[in-house]
Amino acid sequence: MTRFIFITGGVVSSLGKGLLSAALGALLQARGYKVRLRKLDPYLNVDPGTMSPYQHGEVYVTDDGAETDLDLGHYERFTGVPSRQSDNVTTGRIYQEVLAKERRGDYLGGTVQVIPHVTDAIKEFTLAKTGDVDFILAEIGGTVGDIESLPFLEAIRQLGQDLDPGRCVYIHLTLVPYLAAAGELKTKPTQHSVKELRGIGIQPDVLVCRTEHRLPENDTKKIALFCNVRENQVIQALDVESIYQVPLAYHEEGLDTAVLRAFGIEHEAEIDLGRWETIVERLQNPEGEVNIAVVGKYTGLLDAYKSLKEALVHGGIANRVKVNIEWIESAIFESEDRVEILEHVDGILVPGGFGSRGSEGKIAAAGFARERNIPYFGICFGMQMAVIEAARNLAGLEDANSSEFGPVDNPIVGLLTEWQTAKGTETRSEDDDKGGTMRLGAYPAKLLANSQIANIYGGAKEISERHRHRYEVNVAYRKELEKAGVLFSGMSPDGSLPEIIEIPEHPWFIGVQFHPELKSKPFDPHPLFASFIEAAVKQSRLV
Repeated sequence: MTRFIFITGGVVSSLGKGLLSAALGALLQARGYKVRLRKLDPYLNVDPGTMSPYQHGEVYVTDDGAETDLDLGHYERFTGVPSRQSDNVTTGRIYQEVLAKERRGDYLGGTVQVIPHVTDAIKEFTLAKTGDVDFILAEIGGTVGDIESLPFLEAIRQLGQDLDPGRCVYIHLTLVPYLAAAGELKTKPTQHSVKELRGIGIQPDVLVCRTEHRLPENDTKKIALFCNVRENQVIQALDVESIYQVPLAYHEEGLDTAVLRAFGIEHEAEIDLGRWETIVERLQNPEGEVNIAVVGKYTGLLDAYKSLKEALVHGGIANRVKVNIEWIESAIFESEDRVEILEHVDGILVPGGFGSRGSEGKIAAAGFARERNIPYFGICFGMQMAVIEAARNLAGLEDANSSEFGPVDNPIVGLLTEWQTAKGTETRSEDDDKGGTMRLGAYPAKLLANSQIANIYGGAKEISERHRHRYEVNVAYRKELEKAGVLFSGMSPDGSLPEIIEIPEHPWFIGVQFHPELKSKPFDPHPLFASFIEAAVKQSRLV
């Protein structure tokens, strides 16, 4: 029997509902339960694929090709359960499905309304594909009081009535602010948030209170009294140094016990938090440190590189070192010769991106890494810029560039118009819609035997990684580039799409067309990030 946990938020946004959901999922896993996490987003976009990173942050891609909210990255990193397209839904997608049914005549001429048609669609999504999972944790995006989230809140209220007793629990995350001038915590915002939620018809079973200072006993009692929640169901959420301390901190505060108690599960299974204790111990007691420059286009909002940042941390965990990340806007290398500011770093990483802005700065960073023998890691766009740099400066193709930026005589990178999938051939053109038309999801790549990349993957002959891009390195230039010293060490199974390049004469220079950061976890660091940080450690000892 699958049980459902609904997580809502109040007072302000960005309180950490995603981390709360992920950490609770990890705690339930540590007790032996099977979990799956879902995100219900109230915005009208069908998915975040066409949204600017400055608007939404990172777009997280699943194996089955869904472009989803970045919180699904937290879910995977904390639980190791691969997310699916069925684990993220938006208002836009719900309305799209409802209107498609209306056009087909599925509603038999009836008036289509938010209740019951939209709420029914939300409920169907929430209840679908549960399998043999013990707990479904469903996070509701936005903040209680937002008009956009009302259909979702109504839907989960109805589910509380539809499901058998003991199968549904509501958790509400709220803020207890500290007023420095008054020198005290204020519980009134939490009381108002719960009042708003109860006005919708939802009584929270567990209250999680974000606070900078520990709640005095009197404040806990006041919150419990005015919010109609038992005192032992009010959980404090204090700030911690690392997100990977969150499961341990919530367990210490009794979150998992409170949730199981709300379900009437009194005989708790033993909990094993050993792997989280190991992760935190390595983070708190590093044996060294390295400096990594991330030369990107969206460094003004670090959520745009959320999985990337965490994957670098995971590489540090694997090597027992602290990773100091320097976020550098790539455009600064275009206005003047400032690439020398990279001289002190132990590794350079150029991540994905779209458009011409900052591209020449990324090319300059790749060239600097190649010439100075600094470990270089190019991901997606970062691989493409590294290949363009090599084409210009090693292969002598001075006008080499990407057709993404306009017409060019030597399109080293070009628009992907056709590729093979498990379902057959997919085609695209410049006139296609932008949303959902990239090469998305997991695709296989064959590795060249005895190459550096094959060694990093433990001698594997074939790998599977997640993609999100429209443009590809042009395989027609392979011979010229390999003659110049760039090895194409990973290709699509049919040999038409370059997946990985490396420079064998360089200590560590690798570019990949996919996004390995999406599959990295603190307890299972991605081998590419572990190897990159290992190379950076060696580089730090040379400086």
